[in-house]
Parts: sequence; C-alpha cells; structure tokens
Amino acid sequence: MSLASDCVAELVCNFQARRPIRAGSLIITVYGDAIVPRGGTVWLGSLYQLLEPIGINERLVRTSVYRLTQDTWLQGEKVGRRSYYSLSNAGRRRFEQAFKRVYHGQQIQWMGKWTLAMLTQLEPGIRQKVRDELEWLGFGSFCPGILAHPTLSRNETIAVLQEMGAAEDTIIMQTEPLTPMVRKPLRLQVRESWNLDDLSQSYKVFLDKFRPLWRALANEDNALSEEECFIARILLIHEYRKVQLRDPQLPDELLPAAWEGRNAFQLCRNIYRAIHQRAESWLDKHLETAEGPLPAPTSSFYQRFGGLD
Repeated sequence: MSLASDCVAELVCNFQARRPIRAGSLIITVYGDAIVPRGGTVWLGSLYQLLEPIGINERLVRTSVYRLTQDTWLQGEKVGRRSYYSLSNAGRRRFEQAFKRVYHGQQIQWMGKWTLAMLTQLEPGIRQKVRDELEWLGFGSFCPGILAHPTLSRNETIAVLQEMGAAEDTIIMQTEPLTPMVRKPLRLQVRESWNLDDLSQSYKVFLDKFRPLWRALANEDNALSEEECFIARILLIHEYRKVQLRDPQLPDELLPAAWEGRNAFQLCRNIYRAIHQRAESWLDKHLETAEGPLPAPTSSFYQRFGGLD
C-alpha cells in the first residue's frame, strides 16, 4: 500500500468517524462533481457502488435520496423496476451557484459597488427564510434589516427573491463607488459583517487534512487505484465545498493580505488535476443510466480549475 493510499484511507476514516454522517450532503457533492457533467441522471444502484467504500450503506443512501427528493434537490423516474435520479430544476440552480465557486476561484475585478437588500418590509414569517437564502449566497449584515454583497448584481438578487415570492416586498438597491475608496473603514465593516477569522480557520483545517495527500502524490506516480482516485476526488471537493459555501467570495481588496482561501483553492486545484483522469475511468465502468453507461463529460468539465488535461 502506497503512502498516497494511506492518506486516502485516513480521509475515509475521518469522514466515517463523524456523527451524524451527512450522507445527503455527500450525495449532492457526487452529483455536482461527477454526475451533472455526464448528463445528470444515474441509476440508484450506481450510487450504492460509489458510496459504499466511503461508509454510506444502501439503506442510508435510500433514506438520503428520499429526503433530497422531498427537499426538491433531486427528482426521480422509474424505468421498469429501476429508479433513476437527477437534480431538479431548483437543485440545479443551487448546484450552479455553489459549484461554480469551487472550480473557478478567479476573482472578478471589483468596481466598488454594493448590492443592498432591505428586508424591513417583509412579513416576519418569510423574513428569516429570505435572510438565510441571501446569507447562503454570501450576503453579510451591514446593520439590522440590511444585507450587502459586493459582487452579486441587483438583477441576480431579484431573480432569487422572485423564486421565493419575496421580490415585491424587498427593497434592492445598488450603490455607486466613491473615488478614491477608503479601504480601512471598508475592511473594518467587512470584519463586522462576515466572520472571516472563523472562515480562515476552516480553510486551515482543510489544508492540514489534504496537504499530506498532495505531498504523497507529488512523490509517487500513479500511486492510487482508479477507485481511490474517485474517493479522494469526492472527499476533496466535499470538504472544500463545505468551506466554500460559507465563503462570501469577497474581492481581494476587502480580504486580509495573508488569506488562507487562496492557498486552499490552489491545493484543491493541484490535487484535482492530478487524479481526475483515473477517477473518470472509474466512473466510466460503474455508473449507469436507463440507456446504459453515462455519457462522456461535457466540454465545461474540462474547464474546471483553469483547465484539465
């Protein structure tokens, strides 16, 4: 057994030791990373095969898929005695918003504008739901009832609110930048509105967990089997995505100079590039749709992390 294999085994043990095991979240990672680029639909039995080595048994897969369907993440279809599942429309929207951050870490140039969402006129029953959704998208609280985002546009925000039936009762404004921007008070405001210290610590935990694997891969050619590459890739993206979901993706101008998020992206990119091909070979042999094997990945798959071989 290679050192890289030992690292993968350790990652699996760490995942299995958690209680409760978040199987539903891991299944969403599998869909986003592996299934959506290949048509988006897969036989339920294929999920059993993929997840069993990570410690998710058949019963837990069934229960988790049922819950994800109830929560409108997934939708199912019966073909004969077999069940096939894909992301729902709502699930695909959430996937696109979350996963594009994971694979494309480049920051767009910030022009100093802010999108403001004023929730003061919303009924109390829906106000918290809107707040939760906007914070999931990276909004921070500037003051009670007012959330702010530096890069999400006014139109993108309105589209989310329309889906929630809250657009007519939420005030959305776009600020214009002042020239020159005064950086010090902006950074102080950012620290009050987003918990960057806690986020930085989460990135450090991710780096400590996956750096041993990268060092082992750098010293051992083809050290992992195809199955181990798939397992490592899924756990890599799963752990990185969990931190990314809490990252508001603030522009560099608003972040500390030594920001661990940059190092975490580089590490995730390097490992992914090293193992994605053998993981894809594993998927070729073990995933099925109603028509047979999954189709090949789309061209957008190979644009992840700035380009895959």
